Amino acid sequence: MKRLSIVLVVLFTNCILFAQDLNQFDANGQRHGEWKKTFKNTKVTRYQGQFDHGKEIGTFNFYKNIDGKAVLTATKVFNADNDVAQVTFLSSNKRKISEGKMRGRNHIGKWVIYHNKSDQVMTEELYNDKGKLEGLRQVYYLSGQVAEKALYRDGLLHGEANWFAENGKLIKVITYKNDKFDGVYKAYNKQGVIATEGHYRDDVKCCIWKRYKNGAVVEEKDLDKKG
Repeated sequence: MKRLSIVLVVLFTNCILFAQDLNQFDANGQRHGEWKKTFKNTKVTRYQGQFDHGKEIGTFNFYKNIDGKAVLTATKVFNADNDVAQVTFLSSNKRKISEGKMRGRNHIGKWVIYHNKSDQVMTEELYNDKGKLEGLRQVYYLSGQVAEKALYRDGLLHGEANWFAENGKLIKVITYKNDKFDGVYKAYNKQGVIATEGHYRDDVKCCIWKRYKNGAVVEEKDLDKKG
C-alpha cells in the first residue's frame, strides 16, 4: 500500500511539472518552450508548438474543434534561420487541401491547391514577397488536363490568359493589363474553331471585331468608326 502511494505521488508530481513546463515566458516576456492553447472554455487543443524566446521553431499543429474533438487542420514547419514556414492545410479526413510557404499571413513562392477529396493538383500559383500573385497561374481539370493559364503581376491579371476544354482544345484567349481587358480577345467553339475575334482597349471593346461560322467570317465591325 505504501509503495502504491509513492507511485501515485510520483505520477502526480510529474503531471504538475509537465503542466508547469507549458506556456512559459522568458525574462523578457517572450513565449519560450512548449506552448499549447485550447479553444475558449474547453479542453480541446487549438494549437501546439514550441517557441525559442518568442520565435516559433519546429512544427506547429493547428486544430479545429469538431464535436468536442481536436481535428488536425494545418501544420506549419518553421525555419530556424528566417521567418518563413512550410505550411500544409488539411481536410477533416486528413487529405491535403493546399501547401506552400508563408511569411506571417502572406503566401510566398509556389503554392499548390488540390481537388476536393483527391490528390490531383487543381491549381499551381506563385506569390511574390508581398503575398500577391506573380507570374504564371495554372488550373487543372481532375483529369490533369490544363483548364486555365494566366499571367499575373503584383496581384493583378497582366498578359495573356488562356482557357482550354478538357480535350485540350483552346476555347478562349483574353489579354489583360492591370486586371482590365486590354488587347486581343478570341473565343472558339468546342471543336477549337474560331468563333469570335476582337480587341479591347482599357476594358472597352475597340478596333475590328469579327464573328465566324464554321471558320468563315460572317460579320465584321470596326468599333472605332463613328456613325
